Amino acid sequence: MTEGLKVPPPAGGRALGGGPAQPFQPRNTARAKQLRRAAPPAERLLWQALRARKLGFKFSRQMPIGPYFADFLCRELNFIIEVDGDSHDQSVDYDARREDYCRSLGYQILRFSNADVMKNLEGVITHIQTTLAQAHPRPLPQAGGEQ
Repeated sequence: MTEGLKVPPPAGGRALGGGPAQPFQPRNTARAKQLRRAAPPAERLLWQALRARKLGFKFSRQMPIGPYFADFLCRELNFIIEVDGDSHDQSVDYDARREDYCRSLGYQILRFSNADVMKNLEGVITHIQTTLAQAHPRPLPQAGGEQ
């Protein structure tokens, strides 16, 4: 299932399989903090629904992936959620390159518009939960702790 996927080397610098080390590139945490502080209302609203494992998985905001930033990232599932504002219409080529790059690393991406999040948060959350459940099913807990 992971055949053909380009996986970046671990941060320690050694490539997988003992290949040559890649130069270490620190994450741009200053830019990530700036993006979090300047988040539009739709991203802030969606964050309240994703934070603290409310959907059963840990999400982080404005996480760097190579030269790009993901609005919301679940590392455990290689899952990205993007919230597109009005500027998305002017950056279609950039967004396509970013999406191609992330998909080449094995990430699944869901996109929502600011309007969708602001006007139909419940529907957006339901769509996210359905996608997560289909892509990453979990066994139901046994009643009474029995297995």
